[in-house]
Amino acid sequence: MRTTTDVFAKVREHERGPVLAAAREAGILPYFHLLSSPAMPVVEMEGGERIMLGSNNYLGLTADERVLAGAQDALHRFGTGLTGSRLLNGTIQLHLELEQELAEWMGTEDALVFTTGHQANLGALGTLLGPADTVIVDSADHASILDGCLLSRAKLRVFRHGRLDKLEKMLARAADDGGGVLVAVDGVFSMEGDIAPLVEICDLCERYGARLMVDEAHGAGVLGARGGGTAELLGVGERVDLRLGTFSKSLASCGGFLAGPHEVIDYLRIQARSFLFTASGVPAAVGAALAALRVLRSDEGPELLESVLDNARRLRDGLQELGFAVVQPQALPSEGPVQLHAPGVREQGDGEHTIVTPIVPVLVGDDWKAGLMWRALYDAGVFVNTALHPAVPPGGALLRTSVMATHDEAVLQRALDAFGRVKRDFEAEHGPLPGPVAQ
Repeated sequence: MRTTTDVFAKVREHERGPVLAAAREAGILPYFHLLSSPAMPVVEMEGGERIMLGSNNYLGLTADERVLAGAQDALHRFGTGLTGSRLLNGTIQLHLELEQELAEWMGTEDALVFTTGHQANLGALGTLLGPADTVIVDSADHASILDGCLLSRAKLRVFRHGRLDKLEKMLARAADDGGGVLVAVDGVFSMEGDIAPLVEICDLCERYGARLMVDEAHGAGVLGARGGGTAELLGVGERVDLRLGTFSKSLASCGGFLAGPHEVIDYLRIQARSFLFTASGVPAAVGAALAALRVLRSDEGPELLESVLDNARRLRDGLQELGFAVVQPQALPSEGPVQLHAPGVREQGDGEHTIVTPIVPVLVGDDWKAGLMWRALYDAGVFVNTALHPAVPPGGALLRTSVMATHDEAVLQRALDAFGRVKRDFEAEHGPLPGPVAQ
């Protein structure tokens, strides 16, 4: 008997289909645009020059000669691909060197390199958790964390973004679930640009006997005196059980890693399916990541960190002066082990210390208006990312801007001038955009 339901029906009937079709017809679809140059501060895209404010190349190392040489040397030494998993024929000396240096950088006993950061989250969460366990996540966590949680079949409890009272409520409920409890949060949230309050989260996890994993994809290579991430900046590296990172941001390559206790990493090495049953990353990617890590850990590292965070603050302040609704500088704890002299930390007049991450979201609100704003900026020579529902809550559409250490002041000013012109013309036609939030 034939089935009465076509599994392909959903591709013709999904609720966002008409919106996407209309956006394509209007020329405002902000996705899948063709890049034809390296990911520099200014790029070539679809026949025009665009200021790149949509890249995660935070330290600007994708064009660094040492990183290019690391990729090229690995390519010529090991070829274009390893054609097998790390378990079998896909491990090379560069993997071992990279894992050792990642562990040293993170201050952990061991580290494990995955082919992608997404697979690192799948591997950790899908392996360490089981149906008898509970996992607690921030509602703004990256999709790969949610995917890992669903793969594990653990009981999933979600707390409202950044709300410690809601986290504590979830921890209290989890105490009655039975099994182990793991809290998984981003260090820097990829759309909002804010950092997790890890000091308080560590306190809560210790009080309730839960383990803590922090995804430092957007924090590693950005925050802290050595670029070790949010946990390093806030002085809680030794209190975080597992730290995850990627190579596709500050480390100018592609891949991911987990850093933590040797017994946990060694267990994942022989049990994590996303590690065991996928091909090893291409040698050029491993060589580039290792070279980028060495640049970051050299004497040049602090200067690169200072540059990217200075640029973030310059862009944020400039956008606010133009009347946009942007993220506010985030206050840091004034007591405890926080690195108040780390790159990017600034003292306010009242003695408060703040930081701005390289992710500077601009709130637009309406999805359609966000698409129109994106197109106007694109035509003005500025590329930004666009986040629409369901990537953000309904009515929370935003333009996600991000900076590199290699953006200079003149290029950022050109971008701000374009934002100012676009805002003036846009509001004249479509009405006012959200304004700055009162501090």
